[in-house]
This record gives sequence, structure tokens and C-alpha cells, in this order.
Amino acid sequence: MANKKSAKKRVLQNKKRHAINVARKSAIKTAVKKVVAALNADKKQEEVQVLFNDVQAKYARAKSKGTFHAGTASRKVSRLAQKINQKFATQKAAK
Repeated sequence: MANKKSAKKRVLQNKKRHAINVARKSAIKTAVKKVVAALNADKKQEEVQVLFNDVQAKYARAKSKGTFHAGTASRKVSRLAQKINQKFATQKAAK
């Protein structure tokens, strides 16, 4: 255990930050699952786009707060966008 006052403070700050980061990551995972579920349920493009915008906002916030590296957040958003575009491109081609 930390002995100095500053080290004790850092321990408390780290616990608090860890809890915030875990909650933020969990919220992002839930939002991504909602987008994927909407894609699998053949929801309309507008509905999926609203959910995707929420995911983008959550990743941007997590990136700015240091929960994710910038490249990681960009990569995950990009891959999700690819899935969405692929789904609706095949639907347009089928029509």
C-alpha cells in the first residue's frame, strides 16, 4: 500500500478513473451490439444510422478522454461503418 500522501491520492484517482473507463467501454459495447442487432434484424437505414451516430459519439468521447487511443477508436468506427455500408449496398443492388 502507498505510504505517501500523494501516492495514496493517486491510488484513489486510479480507482475512480478505472470505474469510469469500464463504464464507458461497457456503454460502447452495448451501443455497438444495438447497431449489429439492427443490421441483423433488417431495420431501415435511417434507424441504423441513428444508432451508428450514437456509437460514433461515444467513441469520440472515449478517445478524447483517453479511454481509447485515437487509432483504435477510428478503426472500430470505420469497421462498423463498413459493415453498415456493405449491408445497405447489397440491399440496393438486390432491388
